Amino acid sequence: MRVKNRLVVSGLAAFVALAGSASFADDAVVLKVALKGHRFVPAELIAPVGKPLEIEVTNMDPTESEFESKTLRFEEVVAANGKATIKVKALSPGRYRFFDDYYKETTQGWLEVR
Repeated sequence: MRVKNRLVVSGLAAFVALAGSASFADDAVVLKVALKGHRFVPAELIAPVGKPLEIEVTNMDPTESEFESKTLRFEEVVAANGKATIKVKALSPGRYRFFDDYYKETTQGWLEVR
């Protein structure tokens, strides 16, 4: 009987883990930003408080970029003419800076959570 109970508990734990990851995808707010001429379009994104985010980055430039945010704790190299999706946990209200680490002078943007 003990082995059967362990199998049931293990199965439930696996189900909860999978359901949790699916829940993130279902609840996430999708934000889109493009890199064009080493500038973000749009330069400011707006997101709701308390919702996980997926930031879809499209690099329309012929050079790779490094989409980064120190305050949001991510950095992702996006290939020239490529795409990337960054997952961000639910955030508190605030203004969060992001940038292209390769072109910091011109490529800066903001994520405002309200």
